[in-house]
Amino acid sequence: MRRVLLGVSLLLAAASTGCLERRVFVTSDPPGALVYANDVELGRTPLEADFTYYGKYDVRVELEGYEPLRTVGKANVPIYEVPPIDLAAMAMPFDIETTVRWHFKLEPALETTTDPLQLEADLVSRASDLRAQLATPKPPADKPEPVDESPQGATTPGQPRG
Repeated sequence: MRRVLLGVSLLLAAASTGCLERRVFVTSDPPGALVYANDVELGRTPLEADFTYYGKYDVRVELEGYEPLRTVGKANVPIYEVPPIDLAAMAMPFDIETTVRWHFKLEPALETTTDPLQLEADLVSRASDLRAQLATPKPPADKPEPVDESPQGATTPGQPRG
């Protein structure tokens, strides 16, 4: 009877353990940017997503009208998830949630001409300028005159004057 009671107690204790939850909370300035971590789409900011592994993530943040941002997001391991401490933390009868926060500031995109006619006109103008530069022959570079390195009356080291 004692063994059965001990077994039931251990089973209940194991069933009542907590768990470790890992979340990343991502914000951006301005909000509404699309976020990718390791080429997996997480969603639009502000967002909250689960993650499995601590470490570095390749992060890409994109929003229409802003320069795309490529950076590294870090998720540092908290002390209670370092082995063997993590075993004790998982045995606690409550959940432990770790939230990593990332914030990204996006820069406005440089204004570009999107009018196809203007783009074509600019391209033709640049091509004409280049053609004119190539058609104009350049004068040959002036060659330096040879220098006589042994003038009259000079001696080489160790040679007597004569």
